[in-house]
Amino acid sequence: MPFKATILSLYPDMFPGPLGHSLSGRALARALWALETVQIRDFATDKHRSVDDTPAGGGAGMVLRADILAMAVDAAAPAGDPRPRLLMSPRGRPFTQERAHELASGPGAIIVCGRFEGVDQRVIDSRELEEVSVGDYILSGGEVAAITMLDAIIRLIPGVMGNIESADTESFETGLLEHPHYTRPAAFENMPIPDVLTSGNHQKIHEWRMAEAERLTRERRPDLWESYMADEDDVD
Repeated sequence: MPFKATILSLYPDMFPGPLGHSLSGRALARALWALETVQIRDFATDKHRSVDDTPAGGGAGMVLRADILAMAVDAAAPAGDPRPRLLMSPRGRPFTQERAHELASGPGAIIVCGRFEGVDQRVIDSRELEEVSVGDYILSGGEVAAITMLDAIIRLIPGVMGNIESADTESFETGLLEHPHYTRPAAFENMPIPDVLTSGNHQKIHEWRMAEAERLTRERRPDLWESYMADEDDVD
């Protein structure tokens, strides 16, 4: 069975969106992964199809109701469905390349796209939703975050990328940011390609790329650099 993503959203028409193009779109057409959307509002029980209510204890905004979302989750993921249940949430654990690999090697995911001020905690607890964050910022809803996460996952599914070797040197795969890239023309606005890259000496090219990856990581992501150095010390 291919990787199957089931999206629970108030705006299912946002999918596949960008996922219908380029690598992920071609993979979807080739059935290397599958997409299903569920309209949460379909599980509302009143004539207005209401899915939210005011927060207990007062405060601004509205909260997605536990009973409505629970019915949607139960319908999308019946008993025995092995896929993890993910809730896109700014308070979730940061999504990482390691987690992308884990999900890409599995059967898929149930992905809940939050809206309003949040989701009733009781449905998070009772349906064991794993909260996932794609960054330290606030979006209008979980749909864009879900698309971002799925893009990172889908490209790792076997057969999706034509040259899998290119993925091995990308940022975060080695614990470092990726080295700079160059191509033709040989000179651009008086800036030539570094001589080492046209030398034909593959060992020196490898060393240059590694040194540049380390420099960029050290300068731009000291948190990654600290983790990378700790891993290097462990290996030593």
